[in-house]
Order: sequence, then C-alpha cells, then structure tokens
Amino acid sequence: MPRIDIEGDARAAFDILKNGGSAILPMDVGYAFIGGSTDALKRIFEAKQRGPTKLNAMIGDNAMSEALHVLTGAQRAIVDAITVDQGLPLGIIAPARMEHPLLQALDDEGRARSTRGGTVCMLLNAGPFHAVIAKLSRLEGHPLFGSSANRSLQGTKFRVEDIEPDVIAVADHVVDYGLRKFHRYRASSTLLDMTTLDVVRHGACFELIADTLARQFGIALPPAP
Repeated sequence: MPRIDIEGDARAAFDILKNGGSAILPMDVGYAFIGGSTDALKRIFEAKQRGPTKLNAMIGDNAMSEALHVLTGAQRAIVDAITVDQGLPLGIIAPARMEHPLLQALDDEGRARSTRGGTVCMLLNAGPFHAVIAKLSRLEGHPLFGSSANRSLQGTKFRVEDIEPDVIAVADHVVDYGLRKFHRYRASSTLLDMTTLDVVRHGACFELIADTLARQFGIALPPAP
C-alpha cells in the first residue's frame, strides 16, 4: 500500500470546499465535517441533527490565529506553549477581529452560525492533514468551519466506518486515513476560553495541557469530570 498523499489529498478536499462543498476530514482529534459555504454548513447541521444554538469551529493555524484573534501577550504565550512547544491540539475561543477578510468572506448567516459575541472558536495543531488544509485556507482566503463528523451527542468518531451512514451521505468528499491518533481519549479537542481560561470542554490531551499551564504559568485548571 502506498503512503498517503497529505498535500494532494488536502488540495483535493480544499478545492471542493472552496467551491462551496462539504468534506469529512481526518484530524488527530477525530474526523471533522467541514463546510466551505453557509449552504454546506446548513446541510451538515441538518444531517447531524445539531441544535441551532450550536456554533461551528474554524479550521486554522497559529499564523491565522495571530492575525484574527485579539489576545494579550500572556494569552498568546499560553497558546504557543501548548500548541508549539508541546505540540498538542487545542481549540481556543477568543475575541476576533471581525473585520478580518476571512470572517468577512462569510455571509451574515454564516457569521451568525460561526461566531458569538465577537468571539471565534478555532482548532489548532490537530495533525498533519489539518496543518496543510489550514494553511491553504489562510493563504487562499477561504474560511473553513465545521464540527465533528457524527450525529449530534453521539460522540466523536475516530474511524470513517463508525460515522453514521446518514451523516456520511451528505458529504461531497471523504478523506479516510483510518484510526485517528487520539482515539483513546474518546473525545475531540480540549476547548479553552482564552479570556477567562475556563475549560469549555475537557478533551484530548487535557492532562498534558493542564500540566503545561500548571508548570509554566502557575495556572490550575479544574480536573476533568
């Protein structure tokens, strides 16, 4: 069996997304269902039976976050310590520059489904495929939003064959890279509100993230329930 072609697979998926489609993509924290337009995001929501109050997360990298998020030096140091120095995946929620072209590329409904109170949730450092497609999004100015590839409240899926058939049926494209790296956590990324440092979701690598914050910054996160 030949090696996977991450660059080529990400390019093919991105082109479909850039043209308004949807794709199920392999992240280290589980398979994600990503839309390249408001219409695609609406189809994903319907297939997932996701509540209208739920928001989409943005696919991004540290460079995109630096351009889009409004963080203090101390807050940025925390993000970089986790995602760069420790190489861990993290979802961050932070105030955003709503005038940024990537957010202005969304229509009003797309922004309403993907932002709240001037904040944006962005997934960082979720593996090699994530890195390539996030870079394409940043360089080509086409935002990508989505959520986990599963019916709502049914748990993150770490193999394509475990995703509900009616969810897969809606996707325009599927990239299957087999069992995902952090499957033992049985949860997607840890989510951290960067303004309050509240843990919005205890997820993958939480204990490593908590250890980093405690050792380097003297910040104690509440333990996972």
